[in-house]
Formats: sequence, structure tokens, C-alpha cells
Amino acid sequence: MKIVTEKLAGWRDNYLPQEGLGKVIVIVICLYLLAAVLLGMYWSIEPKPFDVRAKAQALAAEDGGTVVTGSVTTGALIGVVQTLLDKPGGYTHNDKFPPGVWLDNMPNWEYGVLIQVRDMSRALREVFSRSQSQSTEDVDLVEMEPRFNFNSDSWILPSSESEYRDGLKYAHEYFDRLSDKNAPGAQFYARSDSLRYYLSAVDSRLGSLSQRLSASVGKARLNTDLAGDADAAQSTETPIEQKVRTPWSETDDVFYEARGTAWALILFLKAVEVDFADVLAKKNAKVSLQQIIRELEGTQETVWSPMILNGSGFGPLANHSLVMASYLSRANAAIVDLRDLLSQG
Repeated sequence: MKIVTEKLAGWRDNYLPQEGLGKVIVIVICLYLLAAVLLGMYWSIEPKPFDVRAKAQALAAEDGGTVVTGSVTTGALIGVVQTLLDKPGGYTHNDKFPPGVWLDNMPNWEYGVLIQVRDMSRALREVFSRSQSQSTEDVDLVEMEPRFNFNSDSWILPSSESEYRDGLKYAHEYFDRLSDKNAPGAQFYARSDSLRYYLSAVDSRLGSLSQRLSASVGKARLNTDLAGDADAAQSTETPIEQKVRTPWSETDDVFYEARGTAWALILFLKAVEVDFADVLAKKNAKVSLQQIIRELEGTQETVWSPMILNGSGFGPLANHSLVMASYLSRANAAIVDLRDLLSQG
């Protein structure tokens, strides 16, 4: 009996303290997870748009410069990238730890913004800063554009954020040189042909997003890839009719990518409205651009549903993807009309 009592006492002394420590560890983990969930909800709040004119003026005031042609568009690019990196939670697309790794909507929103940043940086490098196809590229934009095209989900060595911040430095250099009379090599040419180039990229992006959003309900589509050209050919044959449907697990991903795309586009097009004011006025196209912006602003309305619904076309449940596709399709159609208007003499 004495031996049994001694063993029980030893068990109590050896294991009960560890059991208490285990409870503390469980409580700490639960509190951490709760805090991570709450923090993730805060990080998922989408940033508000900013005033592109005020942004350009603030950037110019920092270095004693002035706002010239191209300052608002370049300033909008800088402001969008700064928002992407410095909003609550920072850049979460490449996060590997909670709460960032748990987030779904915000990383896709960021990716939509990033795609527009890449398109604008490419337009700046290839057409806005060059007068002709044979003219040289701007030295800062040559360094900026590839950094914004760096892998979007690189966590370390180097991280995506570090590359994008390097791109920001070159964007700042170009912005400052635009108004520097001692740096005539930095130019921004507000021409109708360069604006058509940029709008062509926007047109392509919105068309693709509209198709992906519309595919949330799944429809049979006829193959029109070679339509309109009797001599056209393609690499391999494809079915005349095929069923296209976005997987239900990806509908919210596409939705928030489209929402991020529209957020960035609103700012860039508002900047274009300022820098290309004379071109738009000559073509009587200002109101057409404003209508595109109006359509895109409709995509930023508050989503009251706790989740992105994927109801069938005229079913009892809403389909948020189709609503988003409607706004983007109308904006896309208006961009096609604007490009045609700008091409006229």
C-alpha cells in the first residue's frame, strides 16, 4: 500500500504541473488565433480611393517641383503602389503566416491592382515617355517596369514588397525629373495614339475579366476564335462548342480581382482625364471617359452579403459575379468606342 501511495504522489508531482502548462499553452494559442481572425478582418477592409490631383501636388511639393503634363498620371501610379504596400496589413498576397495566409479576398484584390500597375508602368515605358518608336526609353522607367512585374507571391530573397518598393524609387525619380528643366530627357507625351495604346491594354483586361465573371453560371459557348478571317489558323483544333464554367471555389477570387482592377483603373483614368485634357477636348471625348469612370465606380459599391453568392442567372439567389461583369462589360464597350473616337481626325 505504501508503494502505491508513493507512486501516486510521484505522478501528481511530475504530471500535474505539465497539465497546467498545457492548459496555458492552449489558452495562448486560442487567444492568438482569435486575435489573428480579428486582425484579418481589419486587414480585409478595402482602401478608399485618393484624389489624384492632390497626390501629384503633394509629391511635387516634397521636392520643390511643379505639376506638369504627366505628373498626375505618374503620381497616380505612385499612389496606387504606395496604397498596395502600406495599407493596413501591408501586401498580403505573399504572406505565409496568419492572419495573412488565411486571407482570400484581399490577396486577390491586390492582384487585380497589381495587374493594372503593370499595364500602366508598361505604357509609361513604351509610349507615354517616348515621342516615336525609334526614340530611346527613359532610364528610370527601364528600371521601374521590370520590378513591378516581379513575382507577386515571393516571400523572401527577395520579397515581392522589396522589389515593388525599388520600383517606387525609380517612379519617384521619373516624377521629379518631369518638372526639372535641367533634365529634358524625362518627358510625358500626351498624344491620342499613346492613349489608344494604353486603352487597348485596358480593353483586353476588362474583356477577359468579364468572361471569367460571366462563367460563374456555366454556359455553352460557340467557338468564335477564327471568326471574321477566312485564312485564319490556330495551333490545335478546339471544339466548336464547349462548356465554360468558373469553379465555385474560385468565383470570389475572380470577383475580388475584378474589384481591385476597377479600383486602380478608376484612379488611372481620372489621372488620364487631367493629363490628356486637351486631347480629349479636341476629340470631344471627355464625357466618354467620364462615363467609363462612372461605370467602374459602380463596381465599388458595398457588398452587403457576408459571402459572394453564385446563384444561377435568374435563380432565387443573387449572382454577384454577373453584376460585376455587367459593370465591366459596359465600361469595356465604352472604352472600345473611346478608342475609335480617338483614332478619328
